[in-house]
Amino acid sequence: MAGDFTVGLLGHGTVGGAFAQLLDERADEIERFNGRRPVLGGVLTRSQGDFEQILAQSDLVVEVMGGIEPAREYLLRAMRSGKHVVTANKQLLAGYGEELYETAREHDVRLRFEAAVGGVVPVVRTLEESLSATPIDRIHGIVNGTTNYILTEMSRGASYAEALAEAQRNGYAEADPTDDVTGRDAAAKMAILARLAFGAPVRLDEVRYEGIENLHSDDLAYARELDLALKLVGTAERRQGGLSVSVHPTFLYPGHPLASISGSFNAVTVESETITEITLSGPGAGGRQTASAVLGDVVSVMTGGARPPAPPLALPLIEDVESAYYLHLDVADRPGVLATVTQVLGEQSVSIKSVVQRGMGEHARLVMVTHPVLESALHAAVERLATFDFIRSAPRTIRVIEEEFL
Repeated sequence: MAGDFTVGLLGHGTVGGAFAQLLDERADEIERFNGRRPVLGGVLTRSQGDFEQILAQSDLVVEVMGGIEPAREYLLRAMRSGKHVVTANKQLLAGYGEELYETAREHDVRLRFEAAVGGVVPVVRTLEESLSATPIDRIHGIVNGTTNYILTEMSRGASYAEALAEAQRNGYAEADPTDDVTGRDAAAKMAILARLAFGAPVRLDEVRYEGIENLHSDDLAYARELDLALKLVGTAERRQGGLSVSVHPTFLYPGHPLASISGSFNAVTVESETITEITLSGPGAGGRQTASAVLGDVVSVMTGGARPPAPPLALPLIEDVESAYYLHLDVADRPGVLATVTQVLGEQSVSIKSVVQRGMGEHARLVMVTHPVLESALHAAVERLATFDFIRSAPRTIRVIEEEFL
């Protein structure tokens, strides 16, 4: 039929099936305001479909099959054939983004990937379009719904194992949640956001990340006492003439926009001198939600939105950056311990903002929050403290974001 816009679909799992259904449900409305009707031209799975045939008859190819190969080869071949592409594949973008971007530029086709970061949160489109002329200073993101759900349940008293089991029962966590709980999934998404916001080619293997699997219930208890929220936060920011990109468990004060994000929701804050701060939030998991973001990209291509990504910029990656920290020490309760601890910290220019002492004898604990200090200085102090016989277990540190927007 004249006016049809044919979509080839690679993958028909949870997201692919939901996308096919959503495309059919919304086709009339999209045709009404767009003038063209999106139709599914073919589906490729392990057991059905032919890629060459799908490619030949499609105006756009949607990839939701996951993994690196053959997804990478399919997308490259589609763009080299002059086809627009939409993908939800964060691991592919974080590892081979520059190759995909360069191919899109070379063949003047659209490469859209809203669903790869933040579920239905429209952060990609916001950075590509609404804020394309805005000099971004910093992005903080809760970009993994599984870990946010687990930390929310732990803040209510559940153990890590209980919270993870509940997340799996509710469908928020996979049977193998390794990429989520180790921070690798969030790191891939932050690599993508860093490229969008700052133009620098950041690969997944260049993002420092730490997960939530080693957190203690004590950390959550003291968070409540110190009026802090504990989240797995990805950060991409300009530092010392370069770019710092990382993912870590992080304490937030109540005035920070991410502090109140609970359950499986995702949220991203974008900071710039010209706009101060904006926050985007929404569901971060679910087949239909992800499919909605994919369909949004398809419609964007149909209406001519977003040019191919700009060529990359050269920005050095900075690892040793300043942050405030939470420091947890299990100590023997004896005279002079606190004085020794503060002396060691002072030798590395670590300044204490607050301190809480709890317990007696073999159950004594010191919990401190520092003022901002270089990561290398704090780690040097912690390594020194660990050598004293009054330290009963390995010291624990967690980053603290002091910034608040009230």
